[in-house]
Amino acid sequence: MSEREQEHDQHAALRVLREEVAHLVKTVPGPVAAVSLRLGDCALEVTWASAATAAQVVAAPAVPAQPPGAEEEAGEDPALTAVTAPLVGTFYHAPEPGAAPYVRVGDRVRAGQTVGVVEAMKLMNQVVAEQEGEVVEVVAGNAEPVEYGQALVRIRVGSA
Repeated sequence: MSEREQEHDQHAALRVLREEVAHLVKTVPGPVAAVSLRLGDCALEVTWASAATAAQVVAAPAVPAQPPGAEEEAGEDPALTAVTAPLVGTFYHAPEPGAAPYVRVGDRVRAGQTVGVVEAMKLMNQVVAEQEGEVVEVVAGNAEPVEYGQALVRIRVGSA
């Protein structure tokens, strides 16, 4: 079989796999949380959201509401910046249970320094500070579920 024929067969297999997934998602009740496809040795993983998660998704406002006083706080100190969750998952302060946290309030951080990890699908994703400064608040609790873009740590940029 030529390389071109193999490529055509792979595209055809992928098309069939996508069609099957689309049919599966449409016929099984409940909102889908994640879909993962692989072509080599064919694999398919579909995760449906739990009823509680589905209720949160439906009830979530289109624009996240800021906590009371957030605008005033930002207005008072323009040097404050938030390190946010790069994806949905579980936030951890330390690399493992019982270990020292990556950062504490009062610590100085530099750009690129790890301030925590977010676990998603059994993978640990480092969360890094984008700017140098002083940690003024660790917003997210340890082992707490977090959403994409949620503030995890607040830093006062450039403070000495």
